Amino acid sequence: MLHSWNISIEKIRDGHRIGKEGSMIRLEVSFRGWTCRSMLVALAGALTLLTACTVGPDYVRPTAEVPGVYKEMEGWKVAQPKDHLTRGAWWEIFNDPQLNSLEEQANISNQSLKVAEAQFRQARALVQVARAAYFPTVTVGASFTRSRISENAPGVGGTTGTTGASPKATSDYLLLADASWEPDLWGRVRRTVEASRASAQAIAADLESTRLLVQAELAQDYFLLRVLDGQKRLLDETVIAFQKSLELTKNRYAAGVASKGDVLLAETQLKITQAQAIDIGVSRAQLEHAIAVLVGRAASLFSIPVVPLTLVPPPIPVGIPSELLERRPDIAGSERRIAAANAQIGVAVAAYYPTVTLIASGGFQGSSLSKWLTWPSRLWSVGPGISETVFDGGLRRAQTTAARAAYDGTVASYRQTVLTGFQEVEDNLAALRILEEEAKAQDEAVKAARQSLAVAINQYKAGTVNYLTVIVVQASTLNNEITALGILGRRMTAAALLIKALGGGWDVSSLPSTKDFGRKDPKQSQSTESKPLPVDLPNANTP
Repeated sequence: MLHSWNISIEKIRDGHRIGKEGSMIRLEVSFRGWTCRSMLVALAGALTLLTACTVGPDYVRPTAEVPGVYKEMEGWKVAQPKDHLTRGAWWEIFNDPQLNSLEEQANISNQSLKVAEAQFRQARALVQVARAAYFPTVTVGASFTRSRISENAPGVGGTTGTTGASPKATSDYLLLADASWEPDLWGRVRRTVEASRASAQAIAADLESTRLLVQAELAQDYFLLRVLDGQKRLLDETVIAFQKSLELTKNRYAAGVASKGDVLLAETQLKITQAQAIDIGVSRAQLEHAIAVLVGRAASLFSIPVVPLTLVPPPIPVGIPSELLERRPDIAGSERRIAAANAQIGVAVAAYYPTVTLIASGGFQGSSLSKWLTWPSRLWSVGPGISETVFDGGLRRAQTTAARAAYDGTVASYRQTVLTGFQEVEDNLAALRILEEEAKAQDEAVKAARQSLAVAINQYKAGTVNYLTVIVVQASTLNNEITALGILGRRMTAAALLIKALGGGWDVSSLPSTKDFGRKDPKQSQSTESKPLPVDLPNANTP
């Protein structure tokens, strides 16, 4: 038998012919002299070819402005090869066991992390929801009906005036299976899956961003608390020194070599310092309560022993600016959202093309239970359907325009995130460098103030100066020592913020791969701790 067929292929986009950049083809097939079996084989081949088409633009990662070097690196102490951030446990670089313990508790019990982890598991499930559209939907149902029509119904003897047998009750047993499948001819499902996978990766990056934020905030609060502990110890020691000065002044007053005013000045200075030491307790309690929340504990059941801060900022490996795009989870999340928005353009474009549905049903129907599941009681139907929207009031064009606008917005957001990342690195590089210089100058000021205080006390004992001079020098010394502690705290928090700005030892290879989203949710996803997984390029062209 003679078989003939025509195939014409044209590139289409948004319902119009386009040039080489198109990613969808139109297939026209005409049949003449084909048997039913040959037509089914040809139809299957045509569907296979058509399902290889995916409309919409393919994803290309957008560019962002990346400097060659960090401006504030000038004068920065370069880390040695042995200085590196432990992958994930970056806080260990500070060598503080108490901080290490708190960070581990936060990784396990912080409620914000649990929320972010639950959102990631939800995103994984939504990928499975999108992938379900690749496959047919099959339903099975069984029913039994016992019925009798009215004798007065149209066509029955009661309404026509004729006589005859009364209607009898009948039974209807039905077992029916229905199957329907919409072939992904234009790539709508593939683009939807691609968008879902990219969104899930973005939410995985959000989880790591939340984790890094919690860790950095905990480190900052911890260092500030230790600074307060240091200030409290300093004030307590100063109170003891001032009590001795008060006793000295009282003795001199009793001996008639000091005035009552000197005694009152010494007592005033003592009480002011005692009040300052007491006031520290307010800020410390608030920081302790904030740390309790970060580690997932009730503030009423949590406490941290008083230990003054004795650490100094360690050398931090900074790397080169281009590495920052791979090391910050917020940048990685923004980039994945661009990929998701790009795929949504394809979903919108697919609405321009017709929908093909294959429907089949079959089962058994009988009037009695004994004949129900027999071969003569079988029934079936099968056939395709096709539909095309011919008028929608501009809906599809508006949806496509909206999808492209959303894509442009994610690109701008990505570039803004990159710029913010470089700003944070530069800010904290500058802070560490400048504060280190300030700390050196402040240490010299503290030394000079202590020497001045010793001289002033000796002069007062010798009677060459009045007690007001001692008071002024004591206040200056105390302020300089408090300032030195404050600078140390600022240096430590700047170090933690710099590590956060650099990504905290994270890199993009820790993101779940697109293949991982094709499997069932693994058990380890129940944990808030991330597992490094290989990264593959987004690919939704296979179920």
